[in-house]
Amino acid sequence: MKISLASLAAAAALLVSVVSPGVVSPAFADQPSGSWVTSWATALQSIPQRDSLPALYRTPDVAGRTVRQIVYPTLGGSVVRVRVSNLYGRTPLVIEAMAIAPSAGGAAASEAGVVSVTFGGRPAVSVPPGAALDSDPVHIELRAHKPYAISSYMGPGQTVVAWHRVSNQVDYVSRPGDHVADPSIAAFTQRFTQYVWVTGLAVEAPGASTVAAIGDSITDGMRSTLNQNRRWPDALARRLAQSQRSDLAVIDLGISGNRLLNDSPCYGEALERRFERDALAHPGVRTVVLLIGVNDINFQAMPARSALDCDFPHAHVDANDLIAGYRRVIAQAHGRGVRILGATLTPASLPPEREAIRAAVNQWIRSSRAFDGVVDFDAALRDPADPTRLRHEYDSGDHIHPSDAGYAAMATVVPLEALAGK
Repeated sequence: MKISLASLAAAAALLVSVVSPGVVSPAFADQPSGSWVTSWATALQSIPQRDSLPALYRTPDVAGRTVRQIVYPTLGGSVVRVRVSNLYGRTPLVIEAMAIAPSAGGAAASEAGVVSVTFGGRPAVSVPPGAALDSDPVHIELRAHKPYAISSYMGPGQTVVAWHRVSNQVDYVSRPGDHVADPSIAAFTQRFTQYVWVTGLAVEAPGASTVAAIGDSITDGMRSTLNQNRRWPDALARRLAQSQRSDLAVIDLGISGNRLLNDSPCYGEALERRFERDALAHPGVRTVVLLIGVNDINFQAMPARSALDCDFPHAHVDANDLIAGYRRVIAQAHGRGVRILGATLTPASLPPEREAIRAAVNQWIRSSRAFDGVVDFDAALRDPADPTRLRHEYDSGDHIHPSDAGYAAMATVVPLEALAGK
């Protein structure tokens, strides 16, 4: 029996309708609850839709091919669920088959460890535009901080319309065909450095919870070493493991170029608008660390471009605008019973008028008590001789983004006692 999406929405039930043999279409995201905790996640951004795009925004051909993405869970378990999203899609996202396996390096997967992923008991799924869905529980021994390959055999008409553009991780596309259970690298002939449609990996972990790091390129780990997990949330996850905090996962929801107050054609929805979906909706999130605002300060001064203008709109933003936006995000978190820590904006060698905004924002973050705690990334990274600049050893070279050492230093100043458990 085929049930229309309209009737499903009216009933508000988590039912599915059969749209073709072996393919199911979810009406809503199947939200895990209770003992489910998000162990890895990423945030999607729409891809500019234009006839001619710079090479940075050209997508791989995935139609009828297998896409293998490498993820690193930060909390282990023996039962997992994979979340897939068709956010920003205009047509159904069709996955004909999916599997998860321990990574054997590069595009290779462990032959003995490949486990099929199903949706509603079926190997294939069709996710409607704008929707998300969690898989059935998958039994696999998931080890924290180890790589896993999630392989998706895509439908014949699939294109990539949304991604997480700066993954700092090499992923792979195969030659045409179903290679989800193929352990070798031979079929995977194309590399790309984005994440697509897989947006979360949850584990069954009673008594555990998740720390969600959300923000812009500095949370995203821009200019950190490829394939080495040197972003500051990665370093925080390692610090927690070394501190025997096996009850906490850390997920990275930063988007490079993201702003608090304004959307971008390239850099995602404004954080205050994506916050509920990208952070609070993940199962197990009890604490958020928020670092956002430098792009709001900077983009107002960027020159307009006649072609693809990723910095549009060049909206005037002052400290009061940012503070009002922070208060709205704090209210969202508190409305869900989630603790939120405010992170100070890091040095970016700004000209005096923009530096004054950054300084005022940081003063408010430190002194207002509006957040449930403060993470002073500015103090961790600034040059004592010139607090408007990064310390030399913490500068990746562009005077804005930290080096691997800088990201590691950021993780050391996160107050572990402020990270709420269940």
